[in-house]
Amino acid sequence: MIRFLLLLLAIVGVITLAACQAAFLAGAMSQSFEYQKRIEVLPQYEGLEHHSVAVIVDADLDILYQYPRLTESVSVGVGNLLNREVSGIQVMSPVYIREWQFSTPRWNSLPFSDMIKQLNVDRIVLIDIHTFRLNPPGNRWIWDGEATATIGIIEREGLDANEFTDAYSISSRFPVLKELDRDSATQEAIQTGLLADFIKHTAWIFYPHLEPKYPDKYKPELEDPSW
Repeated sequence: MIRFLLLLLAIVGVITLAACQAAFLAGAMSQSFEYQKRIEVLPQYEGLEHHSVAVIVDADLDILYQYPRLTESVSVGVGNLLNREVSGIQVMSPVYIREWQFSTPRWNSLPFSDMIKQLNVDRIVLIDIHTFRLNPPGNRWIWDGEATATIGIIEREGLDANEFTDAYSISSRFPVLKELDRDSATQEAIQTGLLADFIKHTAWIFYPHLEPKYPDKYKPELEDPSW
């Protein structure tokens, strides 16, 4: 009889333990699912629809010295996303804009109204890159990419064509992992990841999109990279 009771207690204990583990696993899965949720975010500026638009990118000389193709890559990347996502938009060819920049001395000191007239567009999206680095200052042994910029909107019919109609600050970080040492990734991978994140966040200003509900907990590697 005692052996039977002990066996019964053991069976009950095993069932209870299994139930607790199952409940813990279910809770962990539910929490993980919650962390992977994305929410729809409305555009901050909706004035590009059904308009001709020039995407112009500028950066400090020291940034251009280190990354000579940066402005071209940002212009092409943002322009492609706007063409895909914004209804009725007509994005000017980045090749034409680059030629205009090269052939126009001190183009970035022109009044905004002159830029609009010379390019003959309804809107200018002016991306002024302030920071683009792959390592923390003074430490080349750690990957910690950061890109910051001001995004200014110039409207042909604005109340003051020489002032931004709207302006936004953008900041991107890559990789998500903290204190990633230099041997864990290549410079090309970090630069490509930072550039893609920066382009995405810049373009997001202009159209509805999905963003992680919990950015600090979100794991992008578990999602479709196309979004």
